[in-house]
Amino acid sequence: MTALLMTGFPGLLGSALLPRLLTRRTDVRAVCLVQARHRATAEHRVSTMESDHPGLRGRIELRTGDITARDLGLGRSDLDTLRDVTEVWHLAAVYDLGVDARTAHRVNVDGTERVLDFCRSLPDLHRLQYVSTCYVSGRYEGTFTEESLAEGQSFRNHYEASKFEAELRVRAAMADGLPATVYRPGIVVGDSRTGETQKYDGPYFFASYLQRLPFVAIVPRLADPDEVRFCVVPKDFVIAAMDELSVLDRSLGRTYALTDPHPPTVRQLVDTFAEHLGRRVVWVPLPLGPVRFVVGSVPGIERLSGLPAEALEYAASPTTYSTANTVADLAGTGVECPAFASYADRLLDFMHAHPEIDSTPMV
Repeated sequence: MTALLMTGFPGLLGSALLPRLLTRRTDVRAVCLVQARHRATAEHRVSTMESDHPGLRGRIELRTGDITARDLGLGRSDLDTLRDVTEVWHLAAVYDLGVDARTAHRVNVDGTERVLDFCRSLPDLHRLQYVSTCYVSGRYEGTFTEESLAEGQSFRNHYEASKFEAELRVRAAMADGLPATVYRPGIVVGDSRTGETQKYDGPYFFASYLQRLPFVAIVPRLADPDEVRFCVVPKDFVIAAMDELSVLDRSLGRTYALTDPHPPTVRQLVDTFAEHLGRRVVWVPLPLGPVRFVVGSVPGIERLSGLPAEALEYAASPTTYSTANTVADLAGTGVECPAFASYADRLLDFMHAHPEIDSTPMV
């Protein structure tokens, strides 16, 4: 029996992905690298998985570690027991648009470098499965392809910049012969069938804003809402796509944008939420810079509106994303990204039923 190592468990994607990976890979055990403060949550998740999927019992191990530490925070005895790892899933990252530069670099860049070092030490690595983000594009104007990376773009925040730097490191390792596949999810929202999620951010901020306004919602028009598209994708599609693509021979060395091939415009997203919430939307043209400044600097505005300043710029993004590799290589598998309008109501229903969840990142 060989092993796969996963970072980023028990996060949103890792928790949903792991059972699928082990169901497909019947002769593989999983070793999940877990931060000490998330150990109890991870143990609970494993217990639930084993109850729901009896075939997984005894095949999931938790190791306390840290991707930012030398040797992933593992001792020599732990490392010796991981020599049979043939597949590494690197999902761990700090996903927080307001993260400071030091934390973003330490976790997203240095952490990825440590994972690459671990991969290089393995005697029989078949593949690194690396989870990046569509937003390595930064403020790129036009269509960002799956082959695009360093295009002279600027970045909105330290999260984007650090994920860009991390993917540069992965691409360099691939050029040196490291076998890898890169996945770039868009803004991941809840399950399209149930709405279930672990965190409310991205489009949820707009839903929260609409919910706070009675009857009529004044929405700032920061750019043309019929031109700007929102790179949103449901969790279950991302999981199913990575599961399918990860075992294809042709996916080795490729990059996949995991997002809606036909994403909603800002108007479509806001109007869809508004329709389900019973709100009438009035668009008011306002300049992005001053609006972001006011929301970010006037005490109480972010809390009252539910719209963080750092999220506003995504409603004026000049970038669209090609999903050509993803669509081509998933053809015939039955895995397709559902249209936003087909599941938006489930996101809202789950959000209404679970007000205890917030936008706090798992770091």
